[in-house]
Amino acid sequence: MSPQAGPPASAVPAGGFDWPLRPRPMIERRFDRPAQDWLPGHRGVDLAGRPGQDVLAAGAGIVVFAGEVAGRPVVSIDHPGGLRTTYEPVQAKVSVGSRVGRGARIGELAAGHEGCAAAACLHWGLRREAGTRARREYLDPLALLHLSPLRLKPIGER
Repeated sequence: MSPQAGPPASAVPAGGFDWPLRPRPMIERRFDRPAQDWLPGHRGVDLAGRPGQDVLAAGAGIVVFAGEVAGRPVVSIDHPGGLRTTYEPVQAKVSVGSRVGRGARIGELAAGHEGCAAAACLHWGLRREAGTRARREYLDPLALLHLSPLRLKPIGER
């Protein structure tokens, strides 16, 4: 499936984000927003990679988690505007409290992402953290990349 297929599911603030894998990865599984936080869905995208591949911070921020969740290595980064990106399975090369820039190496991709046809898949997630008026909300991380296709309109005759 091509990374350009389909528009992002939700709009997020513009600027400062890029792919967490290089070269630009194939998308193995897309975001599928759950109707409620506790219901089935896919709270991120799965990007094809290879074991040991560098995983990069999608945007500048502060590392807020680098450890294991349910036996899987995870890194989470808080970004301006109340956004948090998550990366798994990633063996962290950063520690909690570290400031990272867009494209900074945050870890290495581990093999073994269930349901992925590639040798390794990065599950890349995005959510808007709860604010004073809003609840936590899962978002499509591809929206950070502004992948909407460019549409040119014909020039009118004079």
